[in-house]
Amino acid sequence: MTATLKIDFVSDVSCPWCAIGLGALEEALRRLQAEVQAELHFQPFELNPQMGPEGQDITEHLTQKYGSTPEQQAQIRERIRQRGAEVGFTFRPEGRGRIWNTFDAHRLLLWAGSEGQPGRQQALKKALLEAYHGRAESPASHEVLLRLVDEAGLDKARARAILQGDEYAQQVREREQFYAQAGIHSVPAVIVNERHLISGGQPPEVFEQALRQIAAGA
Repeated sequence: MTATLKIDFVSDVSCPWCAIGLGALEEALRRLQAEVQAELHFQPFELNPQMGPEGQDITEHLTQKYGSTPEQQAQIRERIRQRGAEVGFTFRPEGRGRIWNTFDAHRLLLWAGSEGQPGRQQALKKALLEAYHGRAESPASHEVLLRLVDEAGLDKARARAILQGDEYAQQVREREQFYAQAGIHSVPAVIVNERHLISGGQPPEVFEQALRQIAAGA
C-alpha cells in the first residue's frame, strides 16, 4: 500500500544547500516510488530580505555576514559543488556571483503552487535554482523571472501582471512569519505531514530512511 505524504520544502532560491537538498529529496522519492506518494509544496524563506535591487558581490556578502575569508569560501564552494554533483545538480564557477533579493521569485512560486498545474511549481523552483547557481542570472530580474515562468510551462502574461502589482506579497510574508514562529531559522527545512522536520541538505539516504519511517507510521 502506498502512503501519501505532504512535504513542505521551506527554502530560498539563493541557498546552495537548498538545491542540494531538493536533488537529494527527489532521488529519495524516486527510490520510494512504490511505497510513497508525495505532495510537494515549496514554501518561502528569505535569507536576505533586506537586500536591495542592486544586489551584492557574493564574496563581500559572505565576509560581512559570516566573517569567512575568500579561501574558506573557496573550500566551501568546492564542497558544495561535489555534493551537488552527487545528486545531479551542477554548480558552475560562473554561477552565484552576487546575492540578490528573492521576494518576487517567492511570489511567483506561491502563484505557481496555487494556480498552476501539478508539477509546475516544482519545475519553476528548479528553473530558478539552475538559473542562479548555474548561470548567475538574477532572481530579482523580472525579465529573467518571466523567461523561467515560460520555461516551466506557466502563464507568462499572468506572471507579468503579478510582478507589476503586489499579488501574493502578503501571502509570502505570512508564510515566512509562520515558519519563523515555528522555529525555522535555516534552510532547507523539509516538513513532512506538518509535524516531522528534516533539516539541511541531507544525502538521499537520510531522506529515504526518514520518509520510509514516517510512511510506515502514517
